[in-house]
Amino acid sequence: MAIELSKSAAATGTSGNSPGRSSGLASGNDALFTLGSLVVCAILIQGIWALIIRPHADAVLSQRTMVSSDNAQHAVLQLRSIYVILKDYEQETAVTLGVWSLVLLLRQGLAVSRSRKLLERNYVSASDERVILPEDARAYSRPLESLPHEEQDTFLPRLLMVALNRFGATRSVQDAAEAVRDECDFEVSSYDAKLAMIRFTVWAIPAVGFVGTVRGIGDALSQAHKAVSGDIFGVTEGLGVAFNSTLVALLLSILLMFLLQALQRKQERLVMDTETYLDQRIIRNMQTR
Repeated sequence: MAIELSKSAAATGTSGNSPGRSSGLASGNDALFTLGSLVVCAILIQGIWALIIRPHADAVLSQRTMVSSDNAQHAVLQLRSIYVILKDYEQETAVTLGVWSLVLLLRQGLAVSRSRKLLERNYVSASDERVILPEDARAYSRPLESLPHEEQDTFLPRLLMVALNRFGATRSVQDAAEAVRDECDFEVSSYDAKLAMIRFTVWAIPAVGFVGTVRGIGDALSQAHKAVSGDIFGVTEGLGVAFNSTLVALLLSILLMFLLQALQRKQERLVMDTETYLDQRIIRNMQTR
């Protein structure tokens, strides 16, 4: 009796530890990638702004100064140049955060796509006519244990191991099904946690734009005394900073929110399809006698 209890506890402990769940090393790699990608994006965007955006913007603004007294309509069109719209530091910061968020979204999307491709593989060769008994759980789990460590960490192999280990330990189909549901809930929570930084940047980008709005309006008000004498260049330039920063930030925020929602739907469908995969190929074939 004591030997049986110890075996059951060992098997339950194996499934309770959820083999393949993200380890501390994986979490460290995720943090390193997040920080490293931010640094790379900041350096890349800074280089583009220093070498391309601001020199072209300065050229456009100098051309505006020369022709503003002769052709006001031409001056307005010059101020609508994409270089002038993007030249300020708030826009640069917003674009840096936006590109960084796109990199993180792309990484999450590729991970979901790789996990979905695993649904086409037959990890457990159990037909509809074949019954899986508690004594067979260990035999079915051995091929999963021989997989490469990276593949064992993916969602489907991990879920199969949890179901088979729980079934072999408790000899209960209901417990195995509950373990599968718990692991699916854990995966949803894990996906949600991985998207937390992206949600923060989606919130932070409009905030950066509003900072530019406040700064631009402040600059415009500081030049208001010159507008009385007819020189409205300082006022228009300050208002341009205010409106351009808000425009860029809101457009980036809308794009990122759309992509974030699309990725969340993709993740939710993956979890539901994987749970259905387990129900159809494993759970319904389990029997205790």
